[in-house]
This record gives sequence, structure tokens and C-alpha cells, in this order.
Amino acid sequence: MEHQQYQPKYDERGMTQWYWRVLHKENFKLGKNVQIGSFTAIDASKGVEIEDDAKIGFGVAILSFSSIDQKGGNVLLKKNCSIGSHAVIMPGITIGENSIVGANSFVNKNIPPNEIWVGSPARFLKKIK
Repeated sequence: MEHQQYQPKYDERGMTQWYWRVLHKENFKLGKNVQIGSFTAIDASKGVEIEDDAKIGFGVAILSFSSIDQKGGNVLLKKNCSIGSHAVIMPGITIGENSIVGANSFVNKNIPPNEIWVGSPARFLKKIK
């Protein structure tokens, strides 16, 4: 039997059957085998792409536009990255392949591949071997 990729079904407010929400879903690209925790909010107004095998914890905010400072930009979560619960990813950010963002972290800088970043603002903790 072939593995079936489950696709999100969105209601009129962008809420999925798993209780995570996407605003501007026309600018949202979702890879295969991605796990997204309930109560995550994704603002894809300027574009959000989540590549294969990414894991996103509960209550994460992924923002491609900030109305406070009028900054916007595509957000890219690369293959096999992990985002801890309640993290905030700001506009224009790329999270590198295999990287980990700790829970409750505020990410306002690009994170290179194979690194762990934590804190508010997020800062480098260590390399992943």
C-alpha cells in the first residue's frame, strides 16, 4: 500500500482540521511529512515555505509580515528543522536544514544549518554533529 500524504483542509478562517491556522494560504508551501502542533499561527502574507520533514511545536507563531515595523519577507524552514513550542519566527527568516530552535525562542536572525539556537532573542548554543 502506498503511503498517503495527508493534506490540510482549511475552513473560511484558515484553520485546519488539526487546529493550526494559515493566513494567506495562497502564499503557503508545505512539504511532505511535516508535523505542525495545534494552535500554531502562520501568516503567509509575504510567503512561508516549510520543507519536508520539518517539525513545529504547539503554539508557534511564524510571521512573514510585522505590522508594528512594516517589515516583511519570505520565511523558509529548511528540511528536517525543528521549532520548539511557543517560538516566534519573524519575517524574512531562514531556519537551516537540521537546525533546532528551542521552545519560547524569539528568532530575528537567520539560523545556519546544523545548529541549535535558544532564547529571546535566539542565540547560538551549539553545533549538531
